[in-house]
Amino acid sequence: MATRRDIIKSLPAAGAAFAVAGRLVLDDSPAQAQPASAPLAGHFHPKGKTPSKFTLEVLKEARSKLPFGDAKDFEEQKRGLIARMTDMKIMADAGHVAWDMERFQFLNEKEDFDSIHPSLLRISKLNNNYGLYEVVPGIYQVRGFDLSDITFVRGRSGWIVFDPLVSTEPVRAAWKLFQEHVGEGLPVSAVIYSHTHGDHWGGVRGIVDEADVRSGKVPIIAPVDFMDFTVSENVYAGNAMNRRLFYQYGLLLPASPHGYVGQGLGQAVSSGATGLFAPTRHVEKDIEEFEVDGVRMVFQNTPNTEAPREMNTYIPDMKALWMAENVIASLHNIYTMRGAQVRDPLRWSKYIGEALYRFGVEADVMFASHHWPRWGNDRIQEVLRAQRDLYAHMNNQVLHLANQGVTINEIHNVYQVPKSLQAKWYCRGYHGSPEHNSRGVVQRYLGFWDGNPTTLVPLSPSDSAPLYVEMMGGREKIIGRGRQLHDEGKYMLAQEIVNKLVQAEPENQTAKDLLADIFEQLGYQQENPGLRNSYLAAAYELRTGIPEGATASSSSPDVVRAMSTELFLNFLAIRMDSRKAEGIRFTMNLITPDNGEQFAVELENATLTNIKGFVAANPDLTLTIDRSDLERTMTGEKTLEAQIADGTATVEGDASILKQLASTFVDFDPRFEIMPGTKSKEMRMARAEDYEADARHTIAE
Repeated sequence: MATRRDIIKSLPAAGAAFAVAGRLVLDDSPAQAQPASAPLAGHFHPKGKTPSKFTLEVLKEARSKLPFGDAKDFEEQKRGLIARMTDMKIMADAGHVAWDMERFQFLNEKEDFDSIHPSLLRISKLNNNYGLYEVVPGIYQVRGFDLSDITFVRGRSGWIVFDPLVSTEPVRAAWKLFQEHVGEGLPVSAVIYSHTHGDHWGGVRGIVDEADVRSGKVPIIAPVDFMDFTVSENVYAGNAMNRRLFYQYGLLLPASPHGYVGQGLGQAVSSGATGLFAPTRHVEKDIEEFEVDGVRMVFQNTPNTEAPREMNTYIPDMKALWMAENVIASLHNIYTMRGAQVRDPLRWSKYIGEALYRFGVEADVMFASHHWPRWGNDRIQEVLRAQRDLYAHMNNQVLHLANQGVTINEIHNVYQVPKSLQAKWYCRGYHGSPEHNSRGVVQRYLGFWDGNPTTLVPLSPSDSAPLYVEMMGGREKIIGRGRQLHDEGKYMLAQEIVNKLVQAEPENQTAKDLLADIFEQLGYQQENPGLRNSYLAAAYELRTGIPEGATASSSSPDVVRAMSTELFLNFLAIRMDSRKAEGIRFTMNLITPDNGEQFAVELENATLTNIKGFVAANPDLTLTIDRSDLERTMTGEKTLEAQIADGTATVEGDASILKQLASTFVDFDPRFEIMPGTKSKEMRMARAEDYEADARHTIAE
């Protein structure tokens, strides 16, 4: 038996280990800071540029070709308004602003902006709805308090809540507004999570007490396997996803005509406190019917569509169809730019088709977790058919083209959504875009390789770029030609050559500023918010660098506790730097008596593995700790050393193994470079020393 002095002070602090899980499950919905708005006049950045004549022409053409005479969305968006929310800011319990609608009011001050695509401006104006709405008698929504909507359905004894937003404080404010005008003082009688993304459950503590959930007074209903996918979907690549969503969601951009103008699904994501109660009842069958607080509901499981686990709900007695996030006022993501497994558009289409034939033939109203309802059976069938065809066409015709040799690097320039669907506002690319979604379909079926052996094992950009610069005649010629292409409005060509120079010379600020100017014009031209934000965010970092202040973490104890022990061990294996584990070999048994779990954990061949339900016959170490106590270490509440010291955890065998294991873990850098030369030289040097990486790949001298 090892002495306590031999025990490491802790396994990697799970607060750090799970920081990647902070925005974990928000799909395309990160926990976003609420930056201040820039003045309406002028650019928010001293190096920022106004739209060029070429950009103005692109936006003018879009304005002339899009069906702006169709105002149906505006009629439906304002229908049923009961009360507007008067407070433009909702404060977080921690003292900061959790939600700020004031910063988006500039959108209503002008009919057009020369730096915003007119279609994007249109959806952003629509998303400025902010208040309480009646869907039909007995069903109400509060909209504009977060990226998603919260819905209240009248039950026998209280209110059934669908999808309680991202964070606690906006939910609390929505409930207060609802009770002031409609709620009749009745309590929440049930909560339904439509799917696994965090903007559909994160605010549950703002509306339900944990004691009521534990006692069974308030059931929490969700699709089968909800917790597994809620926690796991974004953990493994979580740090990379969080960094990438700085671009997709424009987290550094102020809300302004030259910056952030909304996210398509909604204006933004709240930044209050997040929580999670595990479901107490799961919908397990493909179609399952039961009463929720006296209301008959028919649930349709739709796995592997917009989320790994998701379900639509039909309320027959109200002829009301809830389409979760499977049907919204936009094309959704097949490929999510922040990163996620590519979705199945054909399956998605078929589930919409099933909803059409099973429920849509009689529904009188259709509502969802984003945007606004659709009323009337003809309108419902119209939208369902178009959305069904949108995903089916993308799947089928992208594969049609791929089967004729169109590659992943060409498909976005070849595939087109049918003109009949392009003319429908609710099929425009406000969240997903045809460009990145078509590439996603190819990726799903064929992977990254375009068939050219040159791209099988390509050089890293930093390695190939110097040759390109040399063959183009050096930096001065590239900058000269790049500026000429920029001045001619040939931005796509300009970025090709200037990016090579930035990759080869990350410290060349002239090149970075020129590339930023190019990106900025491309950003202004985008209809899709994620594309706009990505171009403008890259321009910001090229001009300013990556901010080095503290990063926000929205990890909550609820989310960390929801992580299975197996998922925890899997993630530790990802955090392990295998170069530091060369030559180390051990076998460890982990036993958690309170839930009856056991794991055989092995480190061999610089690889950490675990297998649930087995133990090694002759382990080097056995660690025994209740799962409930392990959670205290996972959340950072109590170190493993302290738990061993007070007898909460016990060890048998060579306890130095824990210290060896901990020495191999690294903390992921939440600000790794996307564009070269955007991190300070000191921080890049520190990172190179920490990871012992080849300097030429990390530092550009």
